[in-house]
Amino acid sequence: MEPRQLTPSIWQFPFPVGHVYAVRLPAGGPAGRPGYALVDTGVPGSAPAILKALAALGGQPADVRRIVLTHSHIDHIGSAADLAAATGATVLAGAPDAPVIRGEAPEPKPVPTAAEQVLHEQVMAGLAAAGLPELRPAAVDVELHDGDVLEGWGEPVHVYATHGHTPGGVALHLPRSGVLFPGDIIGEGEGRVVLGPFNVDRAAAIASFRRLASLTPLETVCVPHGEPVLGDAAAVLRAATPDTDWL
Repeated sequence: MEPRQLTPSIWQFPFPVGHVYAVRLPAGGPAGRPGYALVDTGVPGSAPAILKALAALGGQPADVRRIVLTHSHIDHIGSAADLAAATGATVLAGAPDAPVIRGEAPEPKPVPTAAEQVLHEQVMAGLAAAGLPELRPAAVDVELHDGDVLEGWGEPVHVYATHGHTPGGVALHLPRSGVLFPGDIIGEGEGRVVLGPFNVDRAAAIASFRRLASLTPLETVCVPHGEPVLGDAAAVLRAATPDTDWL
């Protein structure tokens, strides 16, 4: 797995299931080194590959200052506990999903369409066959809410609650850079963006998709599944039809 640079400060760490993204932060911390934020952490057992990819960028574990979990599914929080232990980073996640991530509450079950059910069975069979390590609960240091603004990223980062995929999903929008981290509300396949499958509330997920699609400016969408949308992402999202996806 080789890091893929998307913008001057953002890299994709591509995984078969659930990409991880690294954002370079301004210099600070130990010895005035640049820092990094990670958006999501892959499935359990991904931490060594993530730290190896970080090293390819010249980063050290101690350079990771923030880990943002877009929602509570295993392919996003799977290595959060290991990475937090290895880096000392602050872990942030949406408030309603925090109890699930901490292991204090069960994961809400999705309500799949018929088409989604087939895909869900395939994905779960693949994860079972992979023999992943057991999921470890992770501490959530900062609970995020709609309208929060994160500082220390080189530009303000706006937090949007993305209800529907899970109860407490969040997206991050960097307006100055035109970058969006949508979590699983938005995916990519066959050259177009689609509504992410496996939602607890399909109608709410569609509303969240539309809300994210209305953000401006929007040039780059760092989807967790599929290919990132690079260049005039706003037009790509406007052409999407989330209402009819997965039916």
